[in-house]
Amino acid sequence: MIERDDLCAAVSAGIVTESQAASLASLADARRGARENLAEGDEPFELFKGFNEIFIVVGLGILATGYAAVAGLYVASALGGWIERVIPVTVLGALLTWALSEYFIRKRRMVAPAIALSLLWAGNASVGFTAWFAQPFMVAQEDFSSLPVPLALTTVALLVHWLRFKVPFALALVAIGAFIVALVLAADQAGSPRDISDLFLLSAGGPFAWITLALGVVVFALAMTFDMSDPHRVTRRAANGFWLHVVAAPALVNTVALTLLDGGANALLFVTLMLFAIVAIIIDRRSFLIAAVGYSVALAWVVFDGDGGAWTVLTLGLVLVFLGAFWARIRAKLLKTLKPVLPLKRLPPSVIHD
Repeated sequence: MIERDDLCAAVSAGIVTESQAASLASLADARRGARENLAEGDEPFELFKGFNEIFIVVGLGILATGYAAVAGLYVASALGGWIERVIPVTVLGALLTWALSEYFIRKRRMVAPAIALSLLWAGNASVGFTAWFAQPFMVAQEDFSSLPVPLALTTVALLVHWLRFKVPFALALVAIGAFIVALVLAADQAGSPRDISDLFLLSAGGPFAWITLALGVVVFALAMTFDMSDPHRVTRRAANGFWLHVVAAPALVNTVALTLLDGGANALLFVTLMLFAIVAIIIDRRSFLIAAVGYSVALAWVVFDGDGGAWTVLTLGLVLVFLGAFWARIRAKLLKTLKPVLPLKRLPPSVIHD
């Protein structure tokens, strides 16, 4: 095992540069953080590193609440021209959030505060851009023509935050922001969706479900790009892929499942969900499968009444536990069977070798 002293010696001998040594040390730290105390073949996932991060997140939440309350009092005290007060308040909030991000993300490399600060940045940006560009009276009359610009600017602001701090969770917010912008543009042209099912039902009259499906395909492709660039999942690219899969899976699974359910194609629905499960196992993403299984449980009570629904949910639970227990072995068999058509070098390696 190469230690820090070995890297320093390599720099002194001219074998590697200081920059290369720092990159190697950073990679080693990332691998330890991602894989330490993790079973072989398990999927890295981290929301916080310790209770101190939770403590800081609570502090950030209280700070944000207090700032919003004081800012609200300041804006409300204006007899007129309240927008002129909202803009400097949000600019100051953005500067404060950015400064905190520099410290807690760039310097301290904390996970939970990074997620919290990404959310605070998104909220602050949406309030500021909406106050500046949107027309509240038009929105109240279901005229959304003034919303795409502030929503798009908020999404761009999130992308800028991600480019600077590389918080994987922020990339998921960017994807959701793009989805919301597309839906608002569609609503401005085709009218508001009647209910939430219009967002997933391809047979509905509006374009919303097609937008959801397209979003799922694009985000899934981006997630796979990150995953395949880091098949061993030792860098932040794998975490980017994880959060993008969390966005892509519901968009894909819910749209396909609800459409098939509405058409009465229950057998095809079962086959489709099994295909989603196979894809999740091949790419080794349990996060992708959770959306399919969770939605299947909800659908079971609709498709099967009474005892049938109960037995179906029980069966799905047994299947999920079975997959959790034998995931690695099932994946090894799938990879061996599909070896001629799969880019195995770009996928996480199997930990079971025949």
